[in-house]
This record gives sequence, structure tokens and C-alpha cells, in this order.
Amino acid sequence: MSARRTVTLMVNGETRSAETDPRMLLSDFLRDRLRLTGTHVGCEHGVCGACTVHFEGQAIRSCLMLAVQADGAKVTTVEALANGDQLHPLQALFSKHRALQCGYCTPGMLMAAIDFVASATAPSLEEVREGMSSVLCRCTGYDGIVRAVHEYAASEAK
Repeated sequence: MSARRTVTLMVNGETRSAETDPRMLLSDFLRDRLRLTGTHVGCEHGVCGACTVHFEGQAIRSCLMLAVQADGAKVTTVEALANGDQLHPLQALFSKHRALQCGYCTPGMLMAAIDFVASATAPSLEEVREGMSSVLCRCTGYDGIVRAVHEYAASEAK
């Protein structure tokens, strides 16, 4: 049996620590140890993108990283987007454009979209579609998602 380790992260601006098995995935650590259940686990193979978080400022699949590999890092999850009852502008646009159906992919979509928009300059609808193709929506809500991300990108370019 492997020895448990304490992992300390700067999560959503707050230092958080918990013990974990060295083989625990970052996605499971966030959900099970830190109780940040907004990070969803879909495929556990890095394909679906439901577990997307920001790691040191870049979008990553948290199911592809061990929690111990993240020790000491800065991680941002979907829980950091809203400020109390005040939605993040992208969350408000998801609502406006009805960009969510079951909502399972939504946290990963939001985190991937924020990362995409940060690196895109006035993307076209087609570029948004391609940029957002890294997260799968099983309910086919892509049209609303693309429109929401496109409008968000336009507002961020100003």
C-alpha cells in the first residue's frame, strides 16, 4: 500500500490542503477531498473535457493529472467564476443563449471558453466552434454555446 501524501493547492485564491493517495487524480482530489464538485468527471481519459480547470493559468484536463503532481500549484475551478449571486459574464451569456441543457459539460465548457477567449483575437463563429471542440456536449447544445462564447469574445475584445 502506498503512503498517503498531503497536497496543498492555491485553489480559487485560497490555500487548501488534504491528504490523498499518490494515485488520486486531480479531478477526484478537487471533488472528493476539497468538495469542489463543479469539476465534473466524464470519461476519465481526457477526451470529453468535463473536468477542465485552469492550472497555472491554462486550461487542462484534471483527469489526466495526479493530485500530487499539482502540489503547490494554482488551480482555478468553475466555482471561482461567480461572485456570490453575481454570475460571471460568460455564465450570464450561457443563460441568455440557452447554452446548457443537462449542464454536465457546462463547467468544462466555461473553463475552456475563458481560456480560448484569452488567446483568441475577435474569433469568427467558425473559430469559436473549433476552439470549443475540446469539450463534448452530449445534448448537442453547441449552437447556444458557440453564440455565447462568440458574444463573450466580442465583449472581451473591447
